[in-house]
Amino acid sequence: MFKQKTFLLLLLFAFCHVANSQQISKEELLFLTPEWKGERFPDGRPKVPDNLLQRMRSVSVEEAWAVMKNAGYGYQVAEGWQQINPDSVLVGRAVTATFMPARPDVWKAIDDRGKAAGKRGQNTWPVDLLVKGDVYVADQFGAHKNGPTIGDNVGNAIYAKSGNGIVYDGALRDVEGLKEIGGFTSFYTSYDPSYHNPPGDLNTMIIGINQPTRIRTVTVMPGDVVLGKQGVVVFVPPHLAEKVVKTSEIVRLRDLFGHQRLREGKYTAGQIDARWTDDIEKDFSKWLNDHIDELPVPKAQIQELLKERTW
Repeated sequence: MFKQKTFLLLLLFAFCHVANSQQISKEELLFLTPEWKGERFPDGRPKVPDNLLQRMRSVSVEEAWAVMKNAGYGYQVAEGWQQINPDSVLVGRAVTATFMPARPDVWKAIDDRGKAAGKRGQNTWPVDLLVKGDVYVADQFGAHKNGPTIGDNVGNAIYAKSGNGIVYDGALRDVEGLKEIGGFTSFYTSYDPSYHNPPGDLNTMIIGINQPTRIRTVTVMPGDVVLGKQGVVVFVPPHLAEKVVKTSEIVRLRDLFGHQRLREGKYTAGQIDARWTDDIEKDFSKWLNDHIDELPVPKAQIQELLKERTW
C-alpha cells in the first residue's frame, strides 16, 4: 500500500511538472515577490486591482520614475522601441516570457515536455496564460532574422485574451496586420518578414514563463504594472503601484491649482515653486472641495485626499 501511494504521488508530481512546462512555481513566485500583500492570481502572480490600472494611465513617466527612484528602484525604465499605436497608452499586469538562443538538445527536451502536456508551438505557451488586463512581456533577446514569434495570428490571440498589446524585445512580422488590431498598443524592437520555424531553422527556444526576465536594462517580474507611453516603457513593482498613482494624482492637482492661481495673480512664481505656506495649503484644500466634480482625478480619490489632510 505504501509503495502504491508513493508511486501515485510521484506520478502526480510528474504530471504537474509537465503541465507547468517552463513556468515558475507558485512557491517560488511568492518567495520572489514578498512586498506584495494584496490579491494574487491562482499561480501566485500579483494582481494589482483594475481601478489602479485605470488610474495608472494618467501617470507620467517622470512621476512614476521619481516615486520608484525614491524607493530605491532606479532602473525600471526601458527605452528604444518601435511602436504600434504610438499615441495610445499601454497599461496592464505583466505576464513574462524569456527566450534564449536555441540548441537542439535543450529545445527538444523542452518541446517534448510541452507536447506531453498537450501544448503545441512554444511561442504560444505564454499566450495561453493571458487574461484581461495583462500585458505580454517577452525577452526575445532582440532576435531578428527568422526570429519573429509574433505575427498577426498570435497578435490577435494576445489581444483577444488580454485586451492589450505587448512589450517585445525582438522582431515582429505581419506588422501591417497587427496595426489593424485597434487596441494593440505595442512596443517592439524590430520588424522582419521571416518567422520562427523550429525545428527546421532552430534559433530560439522558450526558457521561462512568468519568471524574472530582462527587458533592456530592467529586471521585470510577473505582475509588475506595465506603463508604456511617450516611447518608453516603465515597469512598476506591484507594491509601489498605489503610491505611484496617488503621488501622480496629487502632483496633477497641485499643478492645476498652482497654474490657476498664477494666472489669477494671487501668488507669485516664487511662492508656488517653493514649499507652500499653511495659507496656500488651506487655499488648495478649499479649491479641491469647490471643484471636486470638475477635476481630472476621480471624486472618490479627492475625497480621500481631503480626509487625510489636516486643514
